[in-house]
Amino acid sequence: MKRSPLAMVLLALLVEAPMHPYRMQQMIKERGQDQLVNVAQRNSVYQMLERLVRERLVRAGGTSREPGRPERTVYEVTDEGTATLHRWLAEMLPEPAREFPEFPVALAFLPTLTPVETRELLERRLAALTGRLAEIEGQAPPGLPRLFLIEDEYRATVLRAEIQWLRTVVADLADGTLTWDRTFIEETASRFT
Repeated sequence: MKRSPLAMVLLALLVEAPMHPYRMQQMIKERGQDQLVNVAQRNSVYQMLERLVRERLVRAGGTSREPGRPERTVYEVTDEGTATLHRWLAEMLPEPAREFPEFPVALAFLPTLTPVETRELLERRLAALTGRLAEIEGQAPPGLPRLFLIEDEYRATVLRAEIQWLRTVVADLADGTLTWDRTFIEETASRFT
């Protein structure tokens, strides 16, 4: 099976304890892991569980029924599922992935905007990232050990670095240190083509 973030999250949850899909989705949201994987569509969890079952990484382990609720299938991880999760972690942790985020692509095409437009758009990004950072910093329950917050610690550190960089770029755009016009772009293009 091809590695996926959602598959990893579900396998990790099932390593903790057998559970039904609705509980998995709740725990993903409670832990803020919905910032790591897209579970906006409830059936994404169900579809991934079906794949994990087909690959024999997970199996149905019975059913549970809570008062006033329909019967739910409880899933559990297989030995193969645990081994797969460990293998994926051993591949991912030491080696940076070749990822293609959108933001660097947008930065590559700044010359198609004016410096004023660029500054305004980057100021909006700065405000959005500052809000995200505040959310991450405010969601940790008191007393939760660092081990269970490590991904939030990483995300907050990355956000702080981007915020600091954006502030510098916005300031350079505001004071004219970073600027361009059509002539500058054409002259530079002709020198490097």
